[in-house]
Amino acid sequence: MKIVLVHNFYQIAGGEDSVFKNEAEMLQNDGHEVLLYTKDNHAIQTFIQRMLVFFACIFSIREFLNFWRFMSLHKPDLVHVHNYFPLISPAIFYCCYFRKIPVVHTLHNFRAICPTAILAYQGKIDERSVRGSAFWTVMSKVYKNSFLGSFSLYLMVSIHKKMGTWQRCVDRFICLTEFSKAKFIEAGWPGHKLSVKPNFLRTSASAIHPVKTGALYVGRLSEEKGIQVLLDAWEHIDYPLTVVGDGPLKDLLLKQKNPNIHYIGFKNSSEVLELLQAAAFIVMPSTWYEGLPMVLIEAFSVGTPAIVSNIGGMKEVVQEQISGMHFKVADSQDLSRQVHMLIKNTQLLSELGEGAKLSYLKNYAEEANCRILIAIYQSAINECKRRTYV
Repeated sequence: MKIVLVHNFYQIAGGEDSVFKNEAEMLQNDGHEVLLYTKDNHAIQTFIQRMLVFFACIFSIREFLNFWRFMSLHKPDLVHVHNYFPLISPAIFYCCYFRKIPVVHTLHNFRAICPTAILAYQGKIDERSVRGSAFWTVMSKVYKNSFLGSFSLYLMVSIHKKMGTWQRCVDRFICLTEFSKAKFIEAGWPGHKLSVKPNFLRTSASAIHPVKTGALYVGRLSEEKGIQVLLDAWEHIDYPLTVVGDGPLKDLLLKQKNPNIHYIGFKNSSEVLELLQAAAFIVMPSTWYEGLPMVLIEAFSVGTPAIVSNIGGMKEVVQEQISGMHFKVADSQDLSRQVHMLIKNTQLLSELGEGAKLSYLKNYAEEANCRILIAIYQSAINECKRRTYV
Protein backbone atom coordinates (compact mmCIF):
# COMPACT_ATOMS: atom_id res chain seq x y z
CA MET A 1 0.00 0.00 0.00
CA LYS A 2 1.24 3.51 -0.82
CA ILE A 3 0.51 5.74 2.19
CA VAL A 4 1.03 9.48 2.67
CA LEU A 5 1.60 10.54 6.28
CA VAL A 6 0.89 14.22 6.99
CA HIS A 7 2.22 16.16 9.97
CA ASN A 8 2.85 19.74 11.07
CA PHE A 9 5.80 19.69 13.50
CA TYR A 10 5.70 21.87 16.60
CA GLN A 11 8.45 24.31 17.58
CA ILE A 12 8.87 22.41 20.84
CA ALA A 13 8.99 18.69 20.06
CA GLY A 14 6.21 16.69 21.63
CA GLY A 15 4.63 13.26 21.74
CA GLU A 16 2.73 13.74 18.48
CA ASP A 17 6.01 14.21 16.63
CA SER A 18 7.32 10.93 18.05
CA VAL A 19 4.14 9.04 17.16
CA PHE A 20 4.33 10.33 13.58
CA LYS A 21 7.92 9.13 13.18
CA ASN A 22 7.22 5.80 14.91
CA GLU A 23 4.25 4.99 12.67
CA ALA A 24 6.18 5.90 9.53
CA GLU A 25 8.95 3.47 10.44
CA MET A 26 6.48 0.80 11.51
CA LEU A 27 4.63 0.95 8.19
CA GLN A 28 7.87 0.85 6.22
CA ASN A 29 8.99 -2.20 8.17
CA ASP A 30 5.66 -3.83 7.35
CA GLY A 31 6.40 -3.48 3.63
CA HIS A 32 4.37 -0.40 2.76
CA GLU A 33 5.57 2.55 0.70
CA VAL A 34 5.44 5.60 2.96
CA LEU A 35 5.59 9.18 1.71
CA LEU A 36 5.86 12.10 4.12
CA TYR A 37 4.19 15.48 3.71
CA THR A 38 5.37 17.75 6.53
CA LYS A 39 5.62 21.35 7.63
CA ASP A 40 7.56 22.80 10.57
CA ASN A 41 6.48 25.67 12.81
CA HIS A 42 10.08 26.86 12.94
CA ALA A 43 9.29 28.42 9.56
CA ILE A 44 7.08 30.97 11.37
CA GLN A 45 9.58 33.64 12.40
CA THR A 46 8.40 37.13 11.49
CA PHE A 47 5.37 39.12 12.66
CA ILE A 48 3.94 39.17 9.14
CA GLN A 49 4.28 35.38 8.87
CA ARG A 50 2.39 34.97 12.13
CA MET A 51 -0.40 37.22 10.90
CA LEU A 52 -0.72 35.26 7.66
CA VAL A 53 -0.76 31.95 9.53
CA PHE A 54 -3.59 33.12 11.79
CA PHE A 55 -5.95 33.22 8.83
CA ALA A 56 -4.40 30.50 6.67
CA CYS A 57 -4.96 27.99 9.50
CA ILE A 58 -8.69 28.09 8.68
CA PHE A 59 -8.20 27.02 5.06
CA SER A 60 -4.86 27.45 3.31
CA ILE A 61 -5.38 27.78 -0.43
CA ARG A 62 -1.62 27.49 -0.89
CA GLU A 63 -1.53 24.18 0.95
CA PHE A 64 -4.57 22.93 -0.96
CA LEU A 65 -2.74 23.54 -4.23
CA ASN A 66 0.58 22.21 -2.93
CA PHE A 67 -1.04 19.03 -1.67
CA TRP A 68 -3.05 18.63 -4.88
CA ARG A 69 0.20 18.66 -6.87
CA PHE A 70 1.79 16.25 -4.37
CA MET A 71 -1.13 13.84 -4.74
CA SER A 72 -1.06 14.12 -8.54
CA LEU A 73 2.60 13.20 -8.54
CA HIS A 74 2.49 10.27 -6.12
CA LYS A 75 -1.08 8.91 -6.42
CA PRO A 76 -1.28 7.27 -2.98
CA ASP A 77 -3.78 4.65 -1.86
CA LEU A 78 -4.50 6.45 1.41
CA VAL A 79 -3.65 9.61 3.37
CA HIS A 80 -3.12 9.55 7.14
CA VAL A 81 -3.13 12.96 8.82
CA HIS A 82 -1.63 13.49 12.27
CA ASN A 83 -1.43 17.25 12.84
CA TYR A 84 -2.45 19.95 10.34
CA PHE A 85 -2.27 23.02 12.61
CA PRO A 86 -1.38 25.72 11.80
CA LEU A 87 0.52 25.67 8.49
CA ILE A 88 -1.18 22.84 6.61
CA SER A 89 -4.79 23.55 7.69
CA PRO A 90 -7.91 21.41 7.07
CA ALA A 91 -7.65 22.30 3.36
CA ILE A 92 -5.89 18.98 2.75
CA PHE A 93 -9.02 17.06 3.75
CA TYR A 94 -10.94 18.72 0.93
CA CYS A 95 -8.11 17.98 -1.47
CA CYS A 96 -8.45 14.28 -0.63
CA TYR A 97 -12.24 14.50 -0.76
CA PHE A 98 -12.30 15.89 -4.30
CA ARG A 99 -9.68 13.38 -5.42
CA LYS A 100 -11.63 10.51 -3.78
CA ILE A 101 -8.65 9.41 -1.70
CA PRO A 102 -9.35 7.59 1.61
CA VAL A 103 -8.40 9.66 4.67
CA VAL A 104 -7.52 8.64 8.23
CA HIS A 105 -6.99 11.31 10.89
CA THR A 106 -5.45 10.70 14.33
CA LEU A 107 -7.06 12.89 17.00
CA HIS A 108 -4.10 13.60 19.26
CA ASN A 109 -5.95 16.39 21.08
CA PHE A 110 -9.29 18.23 21.11
CA ARG A 111 -8.32 21.23 18.95
CA ALA A 112 -11.01 20.50 16.34
CA ILE A 113 -13.60 20.86 19.13
CA CYS A 114 -12.10 23.71 21.14
CA PRO A 115 -9.32 26.29 20.55
CA THR A 116 -7.81 25.32 23.91
CA ALA A 117 -6.99 21.92 22.32
CA ILE A 118 -7.13 20.37 25.80
CA LEU A 119 -10.69 21.13 27.00
CA ALA A 120 -9.19 23.02 29.93
CA TYR A 121 -8.82 26.67 30.89
CA GLN A 122 -6.80 28.24 33.71
CA GLY A 123 -5.74 24.82 34.93
CA LYS A 124 -9.25 23.35 35.14
CA ILE A 125 -11.41 21.20 32.86
CA ASP A 126 -13.67 23.37 30.72
CA GLU A 127 -16.09 21.65 28.33
CA ARG A 128 -18.16 24.62 27.16
CA SER A 129 -17.06 24.00 23.57
CA VAL A 130 -18.12 20.34 23.54
CA ARG A 131 -21.84 20.96 23.18
CA GLY A 132 -21.98 24.73 22.75
CA SER A 133 -20.17 27.51 20.94
CA ALA A 134 -16.42 27.97 21.28
CA PHE A 135 -16.74 31.76 21.05
CA TRP A 136 -15.95 32.15 24.76
CA THR A 137 -12.35 31.24 23.94
CA VAL A 138 -11.92 34.44 21.90
CA MET A 139 -12.58 36.87 24.74
CA SER A 140 -10.58 34.65 27.09
CA LYS A 141 -7.63 34.72 24.65
CA VAL A 142 -6.94 31.04 25.25
CA TYR A 143 -4.35 30.73 22.49
CA LYS A 144 -1.07 32.24 23.69
CA ASN A 145 -3.04 35.09 25.32
CA SER A 146 -3.73 36.42 21.83
CA PHE A 147 -7.11 37.78 20.78
CA LEU A 148 -6.32 37.42 17.08
CA GLY A 149 -4.87 33.94 17.46
CA SER A 150 -7.84 32.78 19.54
CA PHE A 151 -10.28 34.31 17.07
CA SER A 152 -8.70 32.54 14.10
CA LEU A 153 -8.81 29.23 15.96
CA TYR A 154 -12.45 29.84 16.86
CA LEU A 155 -13.18 30.43 13.18
CA MET A 156 -11.36 27.25 12.24
CA VAL A 157 -13.39 25.22 14.74
CA SER A 158 -16.77 26.78 13.99
CA ILE A 159 -16.45 26.99 10.19
CA HIS A 160 -15.44 23.35 9.75
CA LYS A 161 -18.13 22.28 12.19
CA LYS A 162 -20.77 24.09 10.11
CA MET A 163 -19.31 22.84 6.83
CA GLY A 164 -19.46 19.26 8.03
CA THR A 165 -15.78 18.73 7.25
CA TRP A 166 -15.36 15.91 9.77
CA GLN A 167 -18.50 14.06 8.72
CA ARG A 168 -17.81 14.44 5.00
CA CYS A 169 -14.07 14.50 4.35
CA VAL A 170 -12.57 11.94 6.75
CA ASP A 171 -13.23 8.21 6.46
CA ARG A 172 -11.79 7.07 9.79
CA PHE A 173 -10.61 8.85 12.92
CA ILE A 174 -8.16 7.32 15.37
CA CYS A 175 -8.73 8.06 19.05
CA LEU A 176 -6.02 7.12 21.54
CA THR A 177 -8.41 5.96 24.28
CA GLU A 178 -12.05 5.00 24.74
CA PHE A 179 -12.45 8.14 26.85
CA SER A 180 -11.32 10.35 23.98
CA LYS A 181 -13.68 8.55 21.60
CA ALA A 182 -16.61 9.13 23.95
CA LYS A 183 -15.77 12.84 24.24
CA PHE A 184 -15.74 13.31 20.45
CA ILE A 185 -19.05 11.48 20.13
CA GLU A 186 -20.47 13.79 22.80
CA ALA A 187 -19.32 16.72 20.65
CA GLY A 188 -21.35 15.38 17.72
CA TRP A 189 -18.70 13.51 15.74
CA PRO A 190 -19.75 10.42 13.74
CA GLY A 191 -19.30 7.51 16.12
CA HIS A 192 -19.15 4.88 13.36
CA LYS A 193 -16.00 6.56 12.01
CA LEU A 194 -14.15 6.64 15.34
CA SER A 195 -11.70 3.82 16.07
CA VAL A 196 -9.45 3.37 19.10
CA LYS A 197 -5.74 2.64 18.64
CA PRO A 198 -3.22 3.52 21.35
CA ASN A 199 0.26 4.86 20.77
CA PHE A 200 3.10 2.34 20.86
CA LEU A 201 6.86 1.93 21.06
CA ARG A 202 8.75 0.91 17.94
CA THR A 203 11.68 -0.73 19.67
CA SER A 204 11.58 -3.71 21.95
CA ALA A 205 11.24 -2.91 25.63
CA SER A 206 14.51 -2.35 27.41
CA ALA A 207 15.63 -4.41 30.37
CA ILE A 208 14.27 -3.49 33.78
CA HIS A 209 16.82 -1.70 35.96
CA PRO A 210 17.98 -3.93 38.85
CA VAL A 211 17.74 -1.09 41.40
CA LYS A 212 14.85 1.32 40.94
CA THR A 213 14.54 4.32 43.22
CA GLY A 214 13.13 7.83 43.27
CA ALA A 215 10.12 9.45 41.61
CA LEU A 216 10.24 11.00 38.14
CA TYR A 217 8.23 13.62 36.26
CA VAL A 218 8.82 13.99 32.52
CA GLY A 219 6.86 16.46 30.43
CA ARG A 220 6.00 20.01 29.56
CA LEU A 221 6.24 22.45 32.45
CA SER A 222 2.85 24.10 32.09
CA GLU A 223 -0.24 24.75 34.17
CA GLU A 224 -2.42 21.98 32.74
CA LYS A 225 0.30 19.42 33.50
CA GLY A 226 -0.25 19.98 37.23
CA ILE A 227 3.23 21.27 38.01
CA GLN A 228 2.03 23.33 40.97
CA VAL A 229 0.13 20.33 42.32
CA LEU A 230 3.35 18.31 42.10
CA LEU A 231 5.41 20.93 43.93
CA ASP A 232 2.77 21.35 46.64
CA ALA A 233 2.59 17.60 47.21
CA TRP A 234 6.35 17.30 47.58
CA GLU A 235 6.33 19.80 50.42
CA HIS A 236 5.12 16.84 52.50
CA ILE A 237 7.19 14.06 50.94
CA ASP A 238 10.71 13.13 52.01
CA TYR A 239 11.64 11.23 48.87
CA PRO A 240 13.72 12.23 45.83
CA LEU A 241 11.85 13.59 42.79
CA THR A 242 13.59 14.27 39.47
CA VAL A 243 11.84 16.70 37.10
CA VAL A 244 12.59 16.65 33.37
CA GLY A 245 11.21 19.10 30.83
CA ASP A 246 10.81 22.68 29.71
CA GLY A 247 7.98 25.14 29.39
CA PRO A 248 6.37 28.33 30.68
CA LEU A 249 6.55 27.27 34.35
CA LYS A 250 10.26 26.54 34.23
CA ASP A 251 10.97 29.38 36.67
CA LEU A 252 8.89 27.62 39.33
CA LEU A 253 11.34 24.74 39.23
CA LEU A 254 14.38 26.98 39.16
CA LYS A 255 13.20 28.98 42.18
CA GLN A 256 11.93 26.14 44.36
CA LYS A 257 14.10 25.29 47.40
CA ASN A 258 12.95 21.76 48.20
CA PRO A 259 16.11 19.62 48.62
CA ASN A 260 14.21 16.51 47.48
CA ILE A 261 13.35 18.02 44.08
CA HIS A 262 16.02 17.89 41.40
CA TYR A 263 15.25 19.80 38.19
CA ILE A 264 17.53 18.71 35.35
CA GLY A 265 15.92 20.49 32.38
CA PHE A 266 15.23 19.05 28.95
CA LYS A 267 16.62 15.60 28.07
CA ASN A 268 16.61 13.69 24.80
CA SER A 269 14.68 10.46 24.32
CA SER A 270 17.55 8.10 25.13
CA GLU A 271 18.36 10.03 28.32
CA VAL A 272 14.71 9.97 29.34
CA LEU A 273 14.55 6.20 28.82
CA GLU A 274 17.55 5.73 31.12
CA LEU A 275 15.86 7.85 33.78
CA LEU A 276 12.65 5.83 33.40
CA GLN A 277 14.56 2.59 33.81
CA ALA A 278 16.09 3.75 37.07
CA ALA A 279 12.97 5.37 38.59
CA ALA A 280 10.76 3.57 41.11
CA PHE A 281 7.67 5.25 39.62
CA ILE A 282 6.62 8.24 37.53
CA VAL A 283 4.13 10.93 38.50
CA MET A 284 1.68 12.48 36.03
CA PRO A 285 -0.42 15.11 37.88
CA SER A 286 -2.18 16.58 34.82
CA THR A 287 -5.35 18.58 35.37
CA TRP A 288 -6.59 18.11 31.79
CA TYR A 289 -7.64 15.17 29.63
CA GLU A 290 -4.31 13.77 28.49
CA GLY A 291 -4.31 11.75 25.29
CA LEU A 292 -1.86 8.89 25.66
CA PRO A 293 1.55 10.31 26.61
CA MET A 294 4.48 8.41 25.11
CA VAL A 295 6.39 8.73 28.39
CA LEU A 296 3.72 6.58 30.04
CA ILE A 297 4.19 3.80 27.49
CA GLU A 298 7.97 4.10 27.79
CA ALA A 299 7.69 3.80 31.56
CA PHE A 300 5.56 0.67 31.28
CA SER A 301 8.04 -0.85 28.83
CA VAL A 302 10.77 -0.80 31.49
CA GLY A 303 8.55 -1.91 34.35
CA THR A 304 8.02 1.49 35.93
CA PRO A 305 4.50 2.10 37.28
CA ALA A 306 2.74 5.48 37.38
CA ILE A 307 0.78 7.63 39.78
CA VAL A 308 -1.72 9.64 37.71
CA SER A 309 -4.67 12.00 38.09
CA ASN A 310 -7.96 10.12 38.07
CA ILE A 311 -9.34 11.80 34.93
CA GLY A 312 -9.55 11.17 31.21
CA GLY A 313 -7.53 8.61 29.35
CA MET A 314 -4.85 8.24 32.03
CA LYS A 315 -7.39 6.78 34.43
CA GLU A 316 -8.22 4.26 31.71
CA VAL A 317 -4.63 3.38 30.78
CA VAL A 318 -3.20 3.12 34.30
CA GLN A 319 -5.15 0.40 36.08
CA GLU A 320 -5.53 1.06 39.78
CA GLN A 321 -3.44 -1.34 41.90
CA ILE A 322 -2.32 -3.18 38.74
CA SER A 323 0.01 -0.88 36.79
CA GLY A 324 -0.12 2.18 39.03
CA MET A 325 -2.17 4.38 41.33
CA HIS A 326 -4.74 7.15 40.93
CA PHE A 327 -5.17 10.34 42.95
CA LYS A 328 -7.87 13.00 42.93
CA VAL A 329 -7.20 15.54 40.20
CA ALA A 330 -5.55 18.76 41.45
CA ASP A 331 -5.46 17.38 45.02
CA SER A 332 -1.88 17.66 46.24
CA GLN A 333 -2.74 16.07 49.59
CA ASP A 334 -4.15 12.96 47.92
CA LEU A 335 -1.11 12.78 45.65
CA SER A 336 1.07 12.95 48.75
CA ARG A 337 -0.90 10.07 50.32
CA GLN A 338 -0.50 7.87 47.24
CA VAL A 339 3.23 8.52 47.08
CA HIS A 340 3.65 7.66 50.76
CA MET A 341 1.69 4.44 50.22
CA LEU A 342 4.09 3.36 47.48
CA ILE A 343 7.37 4.29 49.13
CA LYS A 344 6.32 2.49 52.32
CA ASN A 345 5.20 -0.69 50.52
CA THR A 346 8.03 -2.08 48.43
CA GLN A 347 6.08 -5.28 47.71
CA LEU A 348 3.22 -3.29 46.17
CA LEU A 349 5.68 -1.19 44.20
CA SER A 350 7.28 -4.33 42.78
CA GLU A 351 3.90 -5.81 41.84
CA LEU A 352 2.86 -2.60 40.10
CA GLY A 353 6.11 -2.65 38.14
CA GLU A 354 5.35 -6.15 36.91
CA GLY A 355 1.82 -5.08 36.03
CA ALA A 356 3.14 -2.11 34.08
CA LYS A 357 5.45 -4.37 32.07
CA LEU A 358 2.63 -6.79 31.27
CA SER A 359 0.38 -3.90 30.23
CA TYR A 360 3.04 -2.75 27.77
CA LEU A 361 3.50 -6.20 26.25
CA LYS A 362 -0.26 -6.68 25.87
CA ASN A 363 -1.29 -3.25 24.61
CA TYR A 364 1.59 -1.12 23.33
CA ALA A 365 4.05 -3.33 21.45
CA GLU A 366 4.62 -2.70 17.73
CA GLU A 367 3.35 -5.89 16.08
CA ALA A 368 -0.19 -5.78 17.49
CA ASN A 369 -0.41 -2.03 16.89
CA CYS A 370 0.47 -2.45 13.23
CA ARG A 371 -2.34 -4.97 12.74
CA ILE A 372 -4.84 -2.55 14.29
CA LEU A 373 -3.63 0.32 12.10
CA ILE A 374 -3.84 -1.66 8.85
CA ALA A 375 -7.37 -2.78 9.76
CA ILE A 376 -8.33 0.87 10.28
CA TYR A 377 -6.81 1.75 6.90
CA GLN A 378 -8.85 -0.98 5.22
CA SER A 379 -12.06 0.24 6.85
CA ALA A 380 -11.24 3.78 5.63
CA ILE A 381 -10.78 2.48 2.08
CA ASN A 382 -14.13 0.71 2.27
CA GLU A 383 -15.80 3.82 3.68
CA CYS A 384 -14.35 5.95 0.89
CA LYS A 385 -15.92 3.65 -1.70
CA ARG A 386 -19.32 4.29 -0.12
CA ARG A 387 -18.98 8.09 -0.18
CA THR A 388 -21.70 10.15 -1.80
CA TYR A 389 -20.65 13.44 -3.38
CA VAL A 390 -23.06 16.35 -3.27
